[in-house]
Amino acid sequence: MAVSESRAEALLSTGLALAAELSLPVLLQRLIELAVELTEARYGALGVLSADGTHLVDFVTTGITDAERAAIGDLPHGRGILGVLIDEAHPLRLDDIAADARSVGFPPNHPHMRSFLGAPVRAHGRVFGNIYLTDKRTAPAFTAEDEAALVVLATQAGVAVANARLYDEVQRAQAEVARLKVLEDRERIARDLHDGIIQSLFAVGLGLQGTSAVIGDARLADRIQQAVAEIDRVIGDLRSYIFGLRPSVLAAGDLTNALEQLAHEFQERSGVTTVVDVDASLESPLAGMATHVTQLVREALANVSRHAQAETCRVSVRQESGGVLIEVDDDGRGFDLDTAPRGLGLANMDERATTLGGSLEIESHPGRGTAIRVTLPL
Repeated sequence: MAVSESRAEALLSTGLALAAELSLPVLLQRLIELAVELTEARYGALGVLSADGTHLVDFVTTGITDAERAAIGDLPHGRGILGVLIDEAHPLRLDDIAADARSVGFPPNHPHMRSFLGAPVRAHGRVFGNIYLTDKRTAPAFTAEDEAALVVLATQAGVAVANARLYDEVQRAQAEVARLKVLEDRERIARDLHDGIIQSLFAVGLGLQGTSAVIGDARLADRIQQAVAEIDRVIGDLRSYIFGLRPSVLAAGDLTNALEQLAHEFQERSGVTTVVDVDASLESPLAGMATHVTQLVREALANVSRHAQAETCRVSVRQESGGVLIEVDDDGRGFDLDTAPRGLGLANMDERATTLGGSLEIESHPGRGTAIRVTLPL
């Protein structure tokens, strides 16, 4: 079953949100929160599988408090309905968990749950984990459209998980190159990058192309093709890095280029005219934080795309009060800070800024646009 137009729009936004996050733990938490929001579930969990795919080794949840989770006890092993997805690795939708013969019941202190929807997340050609959703808040049970939307989200999640893992591998490899600084080790790492990561990227691209060929929504298929093109660009960058043709796009002196490229891609995708202004004197001091700065800007632009309905947007990075001010402002519809809920994107930005010793400030008024400002110490 194809998803509705509104669901398709939501899936485009969730795909962009997942692709923007490179930290695997943050990505997994965000994934399950997006799945709950997309399907209107009350509870959600992402079970990460062991290397041999036989049992759960991590369980990321949303909808229950820390105290409730502690009262439930140990991490589930993957039996009963959870185990069905592990064994069979295909979407599963139930109107009543207890009525299914494969159910083994809930442990003491576990919230009562009735309706169920689950789907596997595949990364690097194998099942990475399973999404489990229960208790649709607006209806007695999940629908066929909910299932179709979750399958698409799980496909996007698989790509994002693979991307986060590959990013972590590249970061570790680059750190090893910087530490060893000897030709023979550089040659070995270059070979590992080529034979391992590039081949994995090829496999992810081929998997995406296969999904694009069978998906029932033309706009989602087009977005997947854009993701394939982005993977091709990353492969080109990796090859250039391997052969020493040019430094990483986030090396010292290249933050401006990275933000301009990000703004260009955002403008092409959203139609919002976007300009970038970076204080050149900050290039060197920000070299070690370039990845964080780019991620903050990416998150802010994603919020503009999802909510602002803007015509123009400006990205600026400048010195202010002994630190650095990163600002993304738009001329969109704005919102009332006192009544509008803070979305997950802004929460992630706030968390990242705090981790870096900085702070997040938002200025917005209905009909007068929005400015997102992150202040960081140098």
